[in-house]
Amino acid sequence: MNPIVRSLFALSLVTGLAGSASAQTPAADLELWRLDCGEIAFRDLSFFSDTFAYAGESRVLTDSCYLIRHGSDYLLWDTGLPTALLGAKIDPAAPLSPTLKVSLVDQLAQIGVKPDQIGRLGISHNHFDHVGQAASFPAATLMIGAADLAQFKQTPLPFAVDPAFLKPWLEGDSKVDAVTGDRDVFGDGSVTILSTPGHTPGETSLLVKLKETGPVLLSGDVVHFEAQRENRGVPAFNFDRAQSLASMERLDGIAKSLKATLVIQHDPDSIARLPAFPASAK
Repeated sequence: MNPIVRSLFALSLVTGLAGSASAQTPAADLELWRLDCGEIAFRDLSFFSDTFAYAGESRVLTDSCYLIRHGSDYLLWDTGLPTALLGAKIDPAAPLSPTLKVSLVDQLAQIGVKPDQIGRLGISHNHFDHVGQAASFPAATLMIGAADLAQFKQTPLPFAVDPAFLKPWLEGDSKVDAVTGDRDVFGDGSVTILSTPGHTPGETSLLVKLKETGPVLLSGDVVHFEAQRENRGVPAFNFDRAQSLASMERLDGIAKSLKATLVIQHDPDSIARLPAFPASAK
């Protein structure tokens, strides 16, 4: 047999066997909760577009996090603003003003989930408003884009990156899983971390295939609000413009192909596509 044909045959056989094994694996029960991780008031949205598309606009953006239950395993996606901001008052004169109403630990307690039950901590990217409460879950395996993980060791530190929030993983014994490319989190195709770089070099999004609700696509910071997605507004502080645009295209393409619910994590109207806590999506 021709060597090339032999190789292709072997590949098809392995792929077929893998597909057969996957098909025989019972799908785990999935559930998703939307959590409140704070708000940030922006006096001027200009820096969210390098073409000055939002000059003079102001907006309050949400900071949302998500809990995914896969059978008896839990994945926490993003950890929001730090608890030091609990009860902080919005300063209308500040360029940006963050505040937090309730901690993640307190919210999880409402549904009977303890911090040490969180087995995986998925971080969309390394900015302070997505890792702020990570240290509350030191028993979890940190899953973060490898390129974003590397930035915690840079001098000077990049914009909005603070290693203090990930001290248990950067300086302690907590386990780190540096993600490259896409990652099937539980090995059954139900929850997938998607490589969507541009905002940061290791930015990721999350695809959750719920049985009743259907696929849900959590944006990370590929976009921050709906208008940004519609007119391809790229923030001046993004790591790479071309990658940012490509990742926007990818999210739109996935949402269209899978008929997925695209949830823009910083957009108050968009996150309302999922039930308000403590209700969940299944």
